[in-house]
Amino acid sequence: MRDFLPQFADFLLIEKRHSLNTQKSYIRDVAGFLSAVKALPFSEIDTEHVRHYFIGLRERGLSSASIARCMSSLKSFFRFLVDEKQIDASPVENLETPRKWRKLPETLSFEEVDAILSAPDLSHPRGLRDKAMLETLYASGLRVSELINLTPGDLNLQAGYLRSLGKGGKERAVPLGQTAREAIEDYFVKARPVILKGRVARELFVTRLGKKMSRQAFWEIIKGYALKAGIKIQVSPHTLRHAFATHLLEGGADLRSVQQMLGHADISTTQIYTHILQERMRQIHDEYHPRA
Repeated sequence: MRDFLPQFADFLLIEKRHSLNTQKSYIRDVAGFLSAVKALPFSEIDTEHVRHYFIGLRERGLSSASIARCMSSLKSFFRFLVDEKQIDASPVENLETPRKWRKLPETLSFEEVDAILSAPDLSHPRGLRDKAMLETLYASGLRVSELINLTPGDLNLQAGYLRSLGKGGKERAVPLGQTAREAIEDYFVKARPVILKGRVARELFVTRLGKKMSRQAFWEIIKGYALKAGIKIQVSPHTLRHAFATHLLEGGADLRSVQQMLGHADISTTQIYTHILQERMRQIHDEYHPRA
């Protein structure tokens, strides 16, 4: 059976145009399976053999991601054998790929968010800028790329919303609370002209050199304020986005509204936050229920 591995390797590189690393991974996965079924002819390998093999991988502690890749490798190999007229049908085709468990994002309590948002020095122009950026991020749930690309024309402070271009250039309107609007107005009136020093910038938030704020620069800014606030977990701009969604849901917001504000194309992406709430409820139950 291993005689087909070199042909399959050529097929992956030449016809499927996979990278050399992908080819090596596929060959390694298939070779491992063929070793497990020993000298069994292709025609005698059925779905139960494959399912038993994957159960063994799970029992050995392989991650869902590794098992999913291995199944993809075997599906590709057995489709190749069907095309080569070695078998009539693939024993893997109808097996469901194991879902990759999504790591739940770490989030912050309201008190922790408040500590971060209170950390900037408002007597300094850059402190006013940072305060406005942090308040905007937490008030809107924007991605960091959306935040740094905001222009003054994207804001309607009087009506209380901003306009953002998300992934795929999709535009959405996001409400802004009073606190964020006041922070933006303070920055725009008192700090931005001082930072720019007569220079012109298209973006709302600018660096001390009058240039557009970068993702990396803002990441360092928020890490500094998290450290100053005594936050123990690793904090990034995305952490405030998670906090935005989690706190809305904790307050009773419906999932569809949160999806729209986050700019998720699929509600299944937003549903990860319900897992956070379920885990938090379980922790509260275990802590306070007399028979937990």
